[in-house]
Amino acid sequence: MPHRLNRAIPTIRILQVEDSELDAELMLGELEADGLAYEVRLADDEASYVEALASFRPDIVLSDLSLPGFSGQRALELLRARDDGIPFIFVSATLGEEAAIEALRNGATDYILKQNPARLASAVRRALSEAEAARAARRAESELIRAQRFEALAMLAGGLSHDLRNLLQPLLLAGDSLLDYQDDPRLARLGALVRDCGKRGLEMVQSMLSFARGARRAEQVRLGALTDALELLLQGSVPRSVDMEMTLDDPELAFEGNHTELQQCLLNLCLNAIQAMPDGGRLHIASRRCELSGDFFQDDEESREGEYLRLTVADTGHGMDGQTLERLFEPFFTTKETGTGLGLLSCKRIVAGHGGVMRVESTVGEGTAFHLYLPLTAAPDEAAAPGAGDDWLQGEAERVLVVVEEAAQLSLLADMLDAYGYQAHGSQSGTVALQWIEAHGLPDVVVMDAEMNLFTGVRTLAALVERGYDGPVLLLARPEAPPRVDELPALAHLHVVDKPVTARSLLQTLRRALKSSEAT
Repeated sequence: MPHRLNRAIPTIRILQVEDSELDAELMLGELEADGLAYEVRLADDEASYVEALASFRPDIVLSDLSLPGFSGQRALELLRARDDGIPFIFVSATLGEEAAIEALRNGATDYILKQNPARLASAVRRALSEAEAARAARRAESELIRAQRFEALAMLAGGLSHDLRNLLQPLLLAGDSLLDYQDDPRLARLGALVRDCGKRGLEMVQSMLSFARGARRAEQVRLGALTDALELLLQGSVPRSVDMEMTLDDPELAFEGNHTELQQCLLNLCLNAIQAMPDGGRLHIASRRCELSGDFFQDDEESREGEYLRLTVADTGHGMDGQTLERLFEPFFTTKETGTGLGLLSCKRIVAGHGGVMRVESTVGEGTAFHLYLPLTAAPDEAAAPGAGDDWLQGEAERVLVVVEEAAQLSLLADMLDAYGYQAHGSQSGTVALQWIEAHGLPDVVVMDAEMNLFTGVRTLAALVERGYDGPVLLLARPEAPPRVDELPALAHLHVVDKPVTARSLLQTLRRALKSSEAT
């Protein structure tokens, strides 16, 4: 029967192993007198005890030492075989000093003599407090191990990303080049296929790498890119019994935020939703713009009226009751047997870090919906392209020196630049590039890989500056390993292009670089 004597104290579930109802009531009377709120289940044989462990899931066990056909020692043995963290207190009239010491050695938490029950309430409180501290320590240790695993994953992902980008680079450039053959539909379709495969592979690499490393820089997040990356990460995690649907009102919507953190937040919510539907159901991810007024915000939230993006992760799972909803964002509170209780708290902090708020709607038996409200800021306009179409990307026979060690990439880059009206000259090393300059003079622009091994990009650029070159330099670099400006020679027109390079991004940067250098 439940006793709720003090609503400030969480109700504890007590499994009492006792064959004397009078003794059981006397012990519970001590807890009532101390103000403990509890719910009790009585067991007096092994079968009822084992059943109660499974269905009642007690927070603590109070057990007599000897019962007809059953014993406290056997009860302790069964509990420890199932769970090492639940406190077990012997309450007996016959427990001698040697038996008490042996019981503690076997895993009992404490022992109380029925002749002196006054210590029972304090022993229960202390046992529960120590058990919670031990669980928190195990959670912390588990989080540390998890963090170490992610660190190892980040190191592995960082090592693989360079090679994967080099493999994807030819697909991106070759696909863009084939798209120029519009008079041959078959080549154009092949180009689109090759380019799209390269882009999809690149998105997978960047999603896994950024998720593993936990990048924290502010950036312009495009909604469609965020959900595409989420969909890639969920591949293999959504069972066939769960139908996943995405409804985005504006995939091109961009806002200021952190792609990696928002991706982590949505992934956590989606995985929770899937776990809430063990028998199948519907996972719905949706977005829409909305206006929030001042009365929408709670007392502990900063009232920021304006336009927001609402991201919703909804499921048709078992739902949550009011008591669970009240504790949902408490540290270490979890309804999962193996959960840490930190996932939703982390999500809430991520949303708050973006200046937003979270809301939860849930009905038992119907499902749950998490709503993330993120403030919208105007995305900076991209530099306007002069003229119509892509005509402004065409070169005017400018001489471009391309320095890339990987032969396939070098060939594709040079061919693409030639096709757009530039005079491209390829070199596989800095020394070959300098030899070309000695024979043909300084180029109009230099395109160079930042990660050359033999004669590094820094040394090559320094040698170019010594020879009088002061034109634009396009440095091809990985986003997570940008070139260190303090190591580079003084360059008036340095432009960094993220790898893998697409034809359009390179041509756009090239035209702007040439235009800005002409203006100075």
